[in-house]
Amino acid sequence: MKTTSRYRWFVVSVFFAFMLLHQADKLLIGPLTTPIMAEFNINRAQMGFITTGALLVGAVMYPLWGYLYDRYARAKLLALASFLWGATTWLGAIAPTYPTFLVARATTGIDDSSYPGLYSLISDYFLPNVRGKIYGLLELSMPIGYLIGMILGLFLGGSIGWRGVFYITGGLGIIIAAVIFFGVREPPRGQGEPELAELEHISTYRFNWETARGLFQKRTLRILFIQGFFGVFPWNVITYWFFNYLETERGYSQDAVFMTMVLAVLVLATGYPLGGALGDYFFKRTPRGRALVAMTGVLSGAVMLTITLAVPNDNQILFAILLSLTAIFIPMAAPNVVATVYDITLPEVRSTALSVQYFIESSGAALAPGFAGLIADQTSLKSAFLLICVTTWILCGIFFALVARVVPKDVHTLRTQMRQRAEEEKAIAA
Repeated sequence: MKTTSRYRWFVVSVFFAFMLLHQADKLLIGPLTTPIMAEFNINRAQMGFITTGALLVGAVMYPLWGYLYDRYARAKLLALASFLWGATTWLGAIAPTYPTFLVARATTGIDDSSYPGLYSLISDYFLPNVRGKIYGLLELSMPIGYLIGMILGLFLGGSIGWRGVFYITGGLGIIIAAVIFFGVREPPRGQGEPELAELEHISTYRFNWETARGLFQKRTLRILFIQGFFGVFPWNVITYWFFNYLETERGYSQDAVFMTMVLAVLVLATGYPLGGALGDYFFKRTPRGRALVAMTGVLSGAVMLTITLAVPNDNQILFAILLSLTAIFIPMAAPNVVATVYDITLPEVRSTALSVQYFIESSGAALAPGFAGLIADQTSLKSAFLLICVTTWILCGIFFALVARVVPKDVHTLRTQMRQRAEEEKAIAA
């Protein structure tokens, strides 16, 4: 099945909208933290565990979503995930007490683990040497979604209340579900591989347990899995607590919070496509390219965050500039991790491979917001940021260096497997 360039960009635009609005809904909890805490009369630790609950549910769901995506039609399952996003968000909007809100927000984690199927489907529309750019473009939706969530939380939250905001974002999830269900076609698995891209017919490849077990024999994946346990700690801590940090520890007004975060998020948004483009550029020259870009990003982020948090509270301009410079580096690893996983795995187990990666990430990161809240209650949010973010970025830099050392062999193995499949397909056609 050949896919037109126009249609594949339509698919990218639909999934960009899905991720954009989903992230806005998911990250609304950050700017709405203060009014939610006030309504339920809870402390920072209790508020932190609201997000922890969603992360734990999402972590548990990753293996199931991965298996389903590799076994059945990914497009229809993504439509289901979007519907669940809308429905569970509405449950949170009607929750009358803290315990019921805690449970309702935890159920939103069901659809939070749906992205591996999206990335897998996209991999069948684009060749490996441009996937970093495409993943970076899609992940651009995350900071922009965060910005939309911030605007909704800060401005609509005051007029229609935090519950009203959740009603809006939940409704958008239902609409996107219909667009995906009726508008996105399922491509043959492996269609985006260069060895198979020009073939008129590609056999149907489905998940099997032997191939899935083989994932754990790849040294690159084993290192990425370990890295993943630590890798999302900083993102979850920063997105969840940074609004509260600016308000309470740096004494920013609502306008100052808004301007500082808008600038930082807009700059951060450039880090995703920049990281993906740099990863593609260096990957064309060496299989180690993506890992080296990721390593540079996390280590630079650790250095810049340390410098930024040391700025005195009254110097808002310098703080905003340094925070923005820090933000460039924070997301650079993300598109390169996804692209690397797909550079070394067979098409029929790619959702499973990325689901394992994200399962491990979520398992570690699920404790991050609550742990940061506990540290903040004893010391400060600044101490929590330094302890959690800087330490984990340094560890991740070490792991990406190890990935760079071993990844060429696993890339070569996949390319050999794809050439063998291409020969088999040609023999069948003949």
